[in-house]
Amino acid sequence: MTDQSLTGCGGRAEIMKRLQGAHIVPATMSLVHLTGDLSLLDDIAPYVQDAWDYSVTVPEEVAARVRSRLASAMERHAAGARPALPMPDPTILRRMMSVAVGEEVPPDYIPMVLEQMSLAPAGHDHVGGRLAPERGDLQNFRVAIVGAGASGLCAAIKLKEAGIQFTVFEKNEEVGGTWYENRYPGCTVDTPNHFYQFSFAPNNDWPNYYSQQPSILAYLKGCADSYGLRPHIRLGCEVLGASYDEAEQLWTVSTRGRQGREERLVVNVLICAVGQLNRPAIPEFPGLERFDGEQVHTATWPESLDLAGRRVALIGTGASAIQVGPSIVDQVASLTVYQRSGNWITRSPNIHRVVSDDKKWALNAIPFYAPWYRFQLFWGFADGLFPALRMDPSWDGRRDAVSEFNERRRQSMMRYMRRELEGRDDLLAKVTPAYPPYGKRVLADPGWYKMLRRDHVELVTSAIERIEPRAIRLADGRSIETDVIVFATGFQAARMLWPMDIKGRQGRSIRQVWGVDDPRAYLGITVPGFPNLFVLYGPNTNLGHGGSAIFLAECQVRYCMSLLRAMITKGYRECECRQDVHDAYNQRIDRELAQLVWSHPSVSTWYKNKRGRIVTNQPWRLVDYWRMTREAALSDYRFSGAA
Repeated sequence: MTDQSLTGCGGRAEIMKRLQGAHIVPATMSLVHLTGDLSLLDDIAPYVQDAWDYSVTVPEEVAARVRSRLASAMERHAAGARPALPMPDPTILRRMMSVAVGEEVPPDYIPMVLEQMSLAPAGHDHVGGRLAPERGDLQNFRVAIVGAGASGLCAAIKLKEAGIQFTVFEKNEEVGGTWYENRYPGCTVDTPNHFYQFSFAPNNDWPNYYSQQPSILAYLKGCADSYGLRPHIRLGCEVLGASYDEAEQLWTVSTRGRQGREERLVVNVLICAVGQLNRPAIPEFPGLERFDGEQVHTATWPESLDLAGRRVALIGTGASAIQVGPSIVDQVASLTVYQRSGNWITRSPNIHRVVSDDKKWALNAIPFYAPWYRFQLFWGFADGLFPALRMDPSWDGRRDAVSEFNERRRQSMMRYMRRELEGRDDLLAKVTPAYPPYGKRVLADPGWYKMLRRDHVELVTSAIERIEPRAIRLADGRSIETDVIVFATGFQAARMLWPMDIKGRQGRSIRQVWGVDDPRAYLGITVPGFPNLFVLYGPNTNLGHGGSAIFLAECQVRYCMSLLRAMITKGYRECECRQDVHDAYNQRIDRELAQLVWSHPSVSTWYKNKRGRIVTNQPWRLVDYWRMTREAALSDYRFSGAA
């Protein structure tokens, strides 16, 4: 933990004033580190209900004592005093964690949480650090990364740290991936920002608890700059395909850059970091090509689009729709929302809240505070919700729930919906989902229900029959005049790696192996028949109960790095997943998924392909996947070509 200065705080009175804005639980944990006084845990434990700051009811007299003692401890720390417990032993640490979130934290979470909190002792990352130049054929080992979004940047950072040569190809004119492309009004992260960031690159100055697209993009661009990645990134350069040369054990990557110039690059390893949410999906409505107005997908929002005084159709009610709708409702003459099915939407008090200067100060100035705040978010947005996914075979309650836990979540969200739509039973009937909670992603409400109550907003549940030149014709016979169609219809998630033409052994393409929409990979990362190919945010790696895509990126990159290190240090030229290992894993995936809510007969979602197989989501807790990907078992792979 780096010592942090209190310079400029204006003395004890100013520190005490600032501490009023700090969350009391992470502040208490900071005080335990600084003083070693474990009795503080007993003082606050009875009042901590869960991981959420707004659910903590620590009495003011207890909080005041913590703040007073913390101010004194911070002054001593600034004067050079060392923390009494810089790194508590596992038993004490587990107790601290359990008190911090109001429930027992199982011991198997400790190593993962230490890593995510950046509290683990130096040298804990057994696949990190720089490779020695003399190890293997490091000077001639090259990696190509496709995509400069969060996953691609994570891979680039770790490759650079290891001293491995790499080139990143990005089709856009800037890094950021989905956060560069998605610029629709209201585009916001739906995971708390202090969790939605690299564990090794914390940002304590997010403007909001759920920051908007420009802030996320600025963070990713900042990572590219601060880690010196720019010289390795080719912007405006799209990867068309790649083919594997079995004799040479190398990949040839075909690219097209600015002005259509095509080039080829030969590399040892190909990392595809294009993810699942890469290519927009637009429904094939009859007559769409004859529509005379403007049409736009949320992922390709033009800056010049003017909606003032126009009749807008919003097709879709998923994550992007519930953000864009409230953001444009005050501009438009009318807003018609076309809903295929309702979504479970939950109250989120922090969704629009700005992070105060005092809270930013706390994150930057109080030793150990930021890691504990991140831990609370990690726990609250992670595996605590996993039981809501599992279908209980003995459950004999409501058909729109799958277990007692799931039913409690349903009741909580229904109470919120009823409050928001009080007096509008017509809307309540339309928006209430006919499937169990977590069958689709549960959404944080940015004002969706309030928007639906507006006089110039209509929620339509009748199916769209066809698109007319200036209207949308419904199956019930109505025709609704329309100037602009906004498609909030998601992505072609099941068509992973499309439209790239990836050819492995014997020239066999990935499309021949996966078909149009049935991708499979070991741990979502490696595919038999495609040596030295690694996929990030690949098949069955999406999270459906919480967590962060950036957390997943770190897991997958760490796993890839352990295999690359084995290749380089042992002089191997080829690393390929064993077919039997791959097949057994995917059989296990399917068995596990069959027990989760996404397999409930009432659930229709983009998680599934056309045959009903779940191809996007993983059935694991975060701690399970973290453990699976912590380091590759080399026996799962065939290595060849040793020097």
